[in-house]
Amino acid sequence: MRNRFLLTFFILHLSFFTSIAFAANDLTRYVDPMIGSEGVGRVVIGPSCPFGMVKPSPDCTVAPNSGWLPMPTQVNGFSQTHVSGTGGGPKYGNVLVMPYNSPSQHIVDGKTTGDDAFWVDYRMWEKAELGYYATKFSKSGITTEVTTSERASIYRCEYPQWGEHCMVVDAGFFLGENPVPKAREAQQFEGSAMMQMANNAVGGFTSISGGWNNGGQYTVFFYCETSEDFLLAKKWGEFGNDNLLIINDRLTQNHTKTGCVLRFAGNPEQVLMKVGISFVSIEQAKRNAQQINGFDFDGTLALLKAKWQSIFERMTISEKSTEAQKRMFYTGIYHTMIEPVDRTGENPKWQCDEPYYDDFYALWDTYRTSLPLITLIDQQKEVDIVRSLIDIYEHDGFMPDARSGNSNGRTQGGSNAEVVIADAFVKNLKGIDYEKGLRAMLKDAEVAPEDDEAEGRGGLKEYNALGFVPYGIDRAGNRTVEYSLCDYCIAVVADGLYKQGSRAKFSEPLNAIADKYFKKAHNWQNLWRADYEHDGVRGFIMPRTADRKWIDDAPYGDPSMGMTFRYTPTTNEAPWNNKWWGTFFYEATSWEYSMSMTHDIPLLVETCGGKEAFEKRLDTFFAKKYYNVGNEPSFLSPCLYHWAGKPDKTSACVHKIINECYNDSHEGLPGNDDSGAMSSWLAFHMIGLYPNAGTDEYILHAPMVESCTMTLANGKKFTINTNGFAPNRTRISKITLNGKAYPHRTIKHSDIMNGGVLTLHIK
Repeated sequence: MRNRFLLTFFILHLSFFTSIAFAANDLTRYVDPMIGSEGVGRVVIGPSCPFGMVKPSPDCTVAPNSGWLPMPTQVNGFSQTHVSGTGGGPKYGNVLVMPYNSPSQHIVDGKTTGDDAFWVDYRMWEKAELGYYATKFSKSGITTEVTTSERASIYRCEYPQWGEHCMVVDAGFFLGENPVPKAREAQQFEGSAMMQMANNAVGGFTSISGGWNNGGQYTVFFYCETSEDFLLAKKWGEFGNDNLLIINDRLTQNHTKTGCVLRFAGNPEQVLMKVGISFVSIEQAKRNAQQINGFDFDGTLALLKAKWQSIFERMTISEKSTEAQKRMFYTGIYHTMIEPVDRTGENPKWQCDEPYYDDFYALWDTYRTSLPLITLIDQQKEVDIVRSLIDIYEHDGFMPDARSGNSNGRTQGGSNAEVVIADAFVKNLKGIDYEKGLRAMLKDAEVAPEDDEAEGRGGLKEYNALGFVPYGIDRAGNRTVEYSLCDYCIAVVADGLYKQGSRAKFSEPLNAIADKYFKKAHNWQNLWRADYEHDGVRGFIMPRTADRKWIDDAPYGDPSMGMTFRYTPTTNEAPWNNKWWGTFFYEATSWEYSMSMTHDIPLLVETCGGKEAFEKRLDTFFAKKYYNVGNEPSFLSPCLYHWAGKPDKTSACVHKIINECYNDSHEGLPGNDDSGAMSSWLAFHMIGLYPNAGTDEYILHAPMVESCTMTLANGKKFTINTNGFAPNRTRISKITLNGKAYPHRTIKHSDIMNGGVLTLHIK
């Protein structure tokens, strides 16, 4: 008895001190999902597991990409699927639920669709933390909390002591609805169905098409189970029976929206609901709902936080960092690792043993910083992501540049999966079939797609014949620059496989492929107009016709109109009569893209007239604010001072940009977060380490925090320490690696993976 007492005493005390230790080191408390929620950031504020398929969050009308808008905007309800930080047209917003409390006549007679839906309510307050969202509604008086697992969400609703306690389940709601049929970038309703499956459960599906990627139809199946039995107080649209396939066919043709109101017997004060979703079947959605044990809301939240804690512990910054810095850094990691979405086992198009990821939204945004950060923090996830890209090529014909709702699209510039594969290859990530990956890369470079907005390379025939994409083809300027980078990445993988002794058969020997694509990697020079001068700087990427003539005055709209406009290095968008998607440069100017040859920087410096001229060019670029911190083509630009021989200017420039453009407020991101792109850019620069994607090198500069420690996939630790750190100090006088002088201002990925301590001596 005494031994049992001592054992119990020991376990209780161990648990007590363990919980205290966890609380003291709880990094999840620094995550603020509201950073970047307002302004241009557009992040989703609801809870998410790392790479989780379910992202429940409040939807305030059908307009916003993330679903959320600031108070006092109405709340239509909570849908289960969202993307984060995106521009363009919305995507998802499927399977909306909403607690409702009203006299019975409102249930019978109230309207059921659109903004006039009878359950629409307004927030008295709201609270968002990592893994948790809560609000109290003013009309109904209901307090609603939500958290999630990877594939199911759970809601806890506290009802006041009046009215009838109900829950709306709406399979007809989605974001981006537009009254114009098949409007570009708008989602379109295709069909839905619902049925009661138990005294406390309903199931069904909703089918939607379109959205930002103008994708094909996708179907979200769902299973909603409540802690209390209910009666169907109201239903609208078509209700299903056991033969869902027949219903699906009929509803797809009839475009019928369905939904219901669940009325809980006895008006319980508290009701919990868990919602499992699936992209393959209701039965799978029901199984996914069982990820949540019973209706254990607190346990689900604790498990979610533990998963994020294990992520944050792999890259930690100094405890001496300010509270604002901790919020910005760990929120940056959080935003980076909620997309792409792990849908392994949830692919409705084909079944195989490979991982399946969706919501690459888009690689044009994420290849630069998001995926390299995932490589350092969760290497196996990056391996799975790359394998998924290659598997999509195997079954859909092309790797995506973007993909959402199980459909490729849209391409914005290059076929940027090439950069992702090359980045994994040079960093020696194991478990990837790089020979198959090279085949996928070569298809992008050699086979023109039927729909070049969905995948592959637009203007490929002209690019391969001329060495550039001529003016008149959409996005000719940035496509030429980006294809050059993608060709370099093909060469890197082909050359590496050749040196490894690969015996895989290709149309040409691997060394010949490498030689050809290393040459094509310089194709950006074919649009370099060396004599063009702007603001004291000579040489820019400029429009050129297929007969190799430079263009000063570009056609204004239809060339038959005979009207032109002057094209300059600061032209950002064409006039109203030219389609925005078809401009020479996409979302950037020639000033930005003329320094975006991230694979060919030494040649760029030489082309610009040498280091001194290049430094002057950079000085003008930043002083005249031609740099755009809010968009990806300029991401590497502050680090280009390294190649001008002025690494201290890199540090000063990065610090200035962060201090002026980032903060821990609701408007703390300077551009669309783009699935974590803006956030990962910040996280890297805060620790003084920045990747040049597609290469194995990271640029080193003065960090904004005193130290950072990484726990790597191989179990080793790598620490970046500073000596003489101060927030306003940006000059590095000396670098040591494991106590020995380190003469470089970049560091290789292999040196990081070897572990150790890198010390930056700062003045």
